[in-house]
Amino acid sequence: MADPLRIVLVSSRNPLNIGAAARAMSNFGFTDLRVVNPYEVAYQEARSAVRSHYILGQSQQCSTVAEATVGCTLVVGTTAVGNRDLHVPLYRLETGAELLREHLASGAKAALLFGSEKFGLSNAEMSHCQWLMRIPTRAEHGSMNLGQAVAVCLYEMRRQAAAVNQPAFEKPPVASSDERERLTSILMELLIESGYAQERTLESTELKLRRLIHRINIASNDAEALLGMLRHILWKMRRTR
Repeated sequence: MADPLRIVLVSSRNPLNIGAAARAMSNFGFTDLRVVNPYEVAYQEARSAVRSHYILGQSQQCSTVAEATVGCTLVVGTTAVGNRDLHVPLYRLETGAELLREHLASGAKAALLFGSEKFGLSNAEMSHCQWLMRIPTRAEHGSMNLGQAVAVCLYEMRRQAAAVNQPAFEKPPVASSDERERLTSILMELLIESGYAQERTLESTELKLRRLIHRINIASNDAEALLGMLRHILWKMRRTR
């Protein structure tokens, strides 16, 4: 089955960045890579690198964004914004990833565009996009390394999908009142046996202990295990004495 999300790198110039983008795609399970008008030396160097990943080997080189996004019903661009005059909606990464995920869930194909390391996406390249997405970074250093930007965006895509698809965690039943009372009782015996609890303070000590035990969010099976340990300790103390 074809990958529903296509990653498009536009005018990339650094082979390390191209390789890092492909590595990020592999990390998060995306395989469809298109490169538009790359710096030829960088692209070929990345493809022929030692242990170059299969994603680079099967990537397609295109001359235009239109060619790279053929078959996609949604095209989304990434931008650091800056002083750009945008003519399409701009969403933060978490919102954009959610919208992308909803689009892909319908069975449609989408493309996610990343611009060149130096200039980002041009106005002409952005004109192919229905909307734009930005990674929230501090204003003083807004742009990110290309490979890092691809990794962050794809992580967010997988993170949200995993949060939706992850089965609910079934919490074990908490300890009952009588189990807590048994814990209180055996701990009191230990405090008395050890000499911590004195005759004149038995009542107040037991009261504090009971309050403590009832504040603890302990599972029933953990309470039973703890009871077994405490019984053994008490038995050992008495036997030694």
